[in-house]
Amino acid sequence: MSTNGNGMNENKMDDALVDEGAGGGNVSGGGPSPESEPGSVVAGVPAPPPGKLTKADFTSDQEVRWCPGCGDYAILNNVQKVMPELGVPREKVVFVSGIGCSSRFPYYMNTYGFHSIHGRAPAVATGIKSSNPELSVWVITGDGDALSIGGNHFMHAIRRNLDINYILFNNRIYGLTKGQYSPTSEFGKKTKSTPMGVIDYPINPASLAIASEATFVARTIDIDVKHLGAVVNAAAHHKGVSFVEVYQNCNIFNDGAFDSFAERAVRAENVLYLEHGQPMIFGKNRDKAIRMNGTLPEVIQLGSETGLNETDALIHDAHERDPSVAFMLARMEHPNFPQPVGIFRDVQRETYEDLLAQQIETAIAQKGAGSLEKLINSGEMWTVE
Repeated sequence: MSTNGNGMNENKMDDALVDEGAGGGNVSGGGPSPESEPGSVVAGVPAPPPGKLTKADFTSDQEVRWCPGCGDYAILNNVQKVMPELGVPREKVVFVSGIGCSSRFPYYMNTYGFHSIHGRAPAVATGIKSSNPELSVWVITGDGDALSIGGNHFMHAIRRNLDINYILFNNRIYGLTKGQYSPTSEFGKKTKSTPMGVIDYPINPASLAIASEATFVARTIDIDVKHLGAVVNAAAHHKGVSFVEVYQNCNIFNDGAFDSFAERAVRAENVLYLEHGQPMIFGKNRDKAIRMNGTLPEVIQLGSETGLNETDALIHDAHERDPSVAFMLARMEHPNFPQPVGIFRDVQRETYEDLLAQQIETAIAQKGAGSLEKLINSGEMWTVE
């Protein structure tokens, strides 16, 4: 198989290049046709409804400037594919980012976008969604941007349950600033900024999101494109905050960080795909499972030798309101466990912007619409001469 000039090995290429545009150096679409803009008329031809939009309509004319072979391409490709399926007009979509390699994302989406400052994308997204609740708002961030300087904003945006979609690219390294350790780097990892090894204990993004009471939490892998697309689609349809962690390979500064379980050749044996209502079974021959042993999970072998079968496996319930089991699953890590991916939690709760709108309506009903001029000129006034 051709490497397409991007440095990916065959195992990664056959997954990440299932569709055009993923992982292939510079991806610069020709931009949308004017006819695709809802409400516009070009040469007397009405624009098609949002449902008729295509991936090309969401691809900007900007040259994509990520390193060849970067996992970001696969994520961008899948988000561009999912957007037309949502039936949302482009003028009602906003992508907000902070700082980092992932934060170039808004330039590559032919929608509204806001490239904000380091760690503050959730604050900007909160303002956008609160003032324009009808918009589809997406936060694009990385492990450094979201969990270091942006950790406080991350936690509060999630606990408020804004109806926004939050995608975190986790490559366990600072890529833009050339290879320093990040909040998700493994303990003991040697980097340019930790030549003797990392002595910070890493953050687990999914478990932090669950602990912050996120109503939708999922995890996926950049080169598992079908799963990635399905997870992004599910997140987009969730009412409330949806948090998606993507294991994303940085082939320049942290290449192969997830190969032990993410590579196609070993994925079936080392990845647990969570499906609501289904037993937690994994393995190439589907002969292993997760069950509870007291308060802790354990791996069991299925088959005649052990006398265990799928009825002994733990059943995944993504809709359980108590986050305890979801938190436990998010803490399982390879090699002691299969690496869990999929939707950990998917529950419903009133959103921040809806509650805010209710308070505003109540205040207007009780006190009238109000006047900014009256507010400025109310109370004690004086003149400085």
